Amino acid sequence: MSEMDRSKMVILGSTGSVGSQALDVAERDGIQVEGISGYSNISLLEEQIRKHRPKFCALKDDDSLKDMRIRCADLNVKFLAGDGAIGEMINESSSDIILNSITGKAGLIPTVEALKTKKRLALANKESLVIAGEVVTALAEKNNVEIIPVDSEHSAIFQCIGSEPKNTIKRIILTASGGRYYGKKKEELEAVTPAEALLHPTWNMGARITIDSATLMNKGFEVIEAAWLFGVPLDKIDVVVQRESIIHSMVEYIDNAIIAQLAVPDMRLCIQYAVTYPERNDGCIEPLDFTKLSSLSFGIPDTDTFPCLALAKDAFRRGGVSAAALNAADEIAVKAFLDGKISFNYIPEMIARTVNDSPKIDHASLDDYLATDEWAREYSNKLVGGNS
Repeated sequence: MSEMDRSKMVILGSTGSVGSQALDVAERDGIQVEGISGYSNISLLEEQIRKHRPKFCALKDDDSLKDMRIRCADLNVKFLAGDGAIGEMINESSSDIILNSITGKAGLIPTVEALKTKKRLALANKESLVIAGEVVTALAEKNNVEIIPVDSEHSAIFQCIGSEPKNTIKRIILTASGGRYYGKKKEELEAVTPAEALLHPTWNMGARITIDSATLMNKGFEVIEAAWLFGVPLDKIDVVVQRESIIHSMVEYIDNAIIAQLAVPDMRLCIQYAVTYPERNDGCIEPLDFTKLSSLSFGIPDTDTFPCLALAKDAFRRGGVSAAALNAADEIAVKAFLDGKISFNYIPEMIARTVNDSPKIDHASLDDYLATDEWAREYSNKLVGGNS
């Protein structure tokens, strides 16, 4: 890639938690936001357009397009809508950096579209790698595209590895907060309510990822993501609970040295680093004051109470399209829980049944992954009635 222009970027999923923080980083660092996309919160999207004045905005459908054109009739913005809107925006933009913070399976095709343009992909959509890691990493390698992780754990690992040769890595140590119910046992979680589960101890995140943190599924996804991002086998990736969320992850080398990345829990650091890499800008977060830390505690994940972490590892070992089924089943289960249709403890049961019955396809194509996603959603929805 030729010299990269870091003064402009496109933000996909700008109305979400990470997308909103990316806009904060762009404003602080003087980065022009050339394009944004947002499908759910049209009012917030309008506010963002008026504040950041992007050249492009991608919307879900024609109804949203008509609405936004009326709202922003006084602004010079090119609005796009429909399935190809994000791809068209990415291609027309002169930005060299695409930040994908779309949540869930909806972020997969935008990831593929970004990789096709050979622009840097700052990736906050972990589902792209969970669902179709083989396709995504192959496309990135083919087009010589940098995928810079935005997840705090993977950003930490990326920084810890630096230019170290891969064969010197002994293991990757992913840290986990443990979620809302760390230390609880399964019988204590029977009556958990969505409102309670959405109270994360250290991070301010979207609803799905907060529930995934509580079930440890988010950490399972991150194990899969790390395996694809860093080309490390599953048996070299460990998970350690770090309740304070100060150590964001670590890498142990063959000489038994461990390098860790520490910072206050704030996603803006990861976003900024993904955009400016290999350079660093002045800090956009509060500095870490060691004198104010009472302790750094560590623990082992309880996979008996929270089996989703083990389910994710098993799906990855199974290979093929299993992780695509895992993600789809999780999306359906989490939504059903948030809607009050299933219990907290039924989430992993739904996911396990879906993955176990999912098709076995090796060396799958993108169409195979997408078809499995649809199959798993239909299958999981039928299971929602199995528990209330």
